[in-house]
Amino acid sequence: MGAGHAQPLYLPGTSPLHRARPQCKIAATLLFVLAVVATPREAFWAFGLYALTLIGLARIGRIPLATLAKRLVIELPFLLFAVFLPVVGHGERVEVLGVSLAVGGLWAAWNIVVKGTLGVAASAILAATTPVAELLGGLDRLRLPKALTTIAGFMIRYGDVIADEVRRMRIARISRGHDPRWIWQARAVAASAGTLFIRSYERGERVYLAMVSRGYAGSMPVLQDLEATRGQWLAALSLPAAAALVAATAWGVRP
Repeated sequence: MGAGHAQPLYLPGTSPLHRARPQCKIAATLLFVLAVVATPREAFWAFGLYALTLIGLARIGRIPLATLAKRLVIELPFLLFAVFLPVVGHGERVEVLGVSLAVGGLWAAWNIVVKGTLGVAASAILAATTPVAELLGGLDRLRLPKALTTIAGFMIRYGDVIADEVRRMRIARISRGHDPRWIWQARAVAASAGTLFIRSYERGERVYLAMVSRGYAGSMPVLQDLEATRGQWLAALSLPAAAALVAATAWGVRP
């Protein structure tokens, strides 16, 4: 499943992060994010350490910081909710630039922004150093249900095929002098969506029959050995272990 489809988030390279086993990176990322979430919101120094750690990992993985910053833009729609918390919050209030803001809302907004940003940054580093095929293989090694990883693999593989079909249908409409763009032209778009669904379903049936005729029995063949050694696991888990220590210390020194 590794070839034949776009991987816009992956940055090819030969860094230590690229060479690490995917299941180790997935587990380390998940545990790191859990440690970040468990950190008290008042521990500014702890979040600073987390940020420096992620910057160091980006440098090790040879990921340009500008590229990493651009990928953090994806979280902006989800953080808009945090902007309104200080305005609509209740309790003690403070004046900021002439605007009355709730202290509890400010803390809640900070908590969402800093933890969400660190979590997205960790995920972006994982995606930039691990191809999609290896991610799915790593999830298999972590005992994620095989049905889920298989469906995800086919979804990614044939997402490009469906996108090409959409482009061809749009070109066909334009060549016939019809290019709907407004809400009152939604009928043509709805008809195209129905046609796309039927074509996708029929293509899926044909592909499945072709795979069965070639010996497909519910899982794709393993083309790469992704087994991790104890040393690789220890190296990967050292990061979340350090993050957990920072979180525990932050709770211990919390006033």
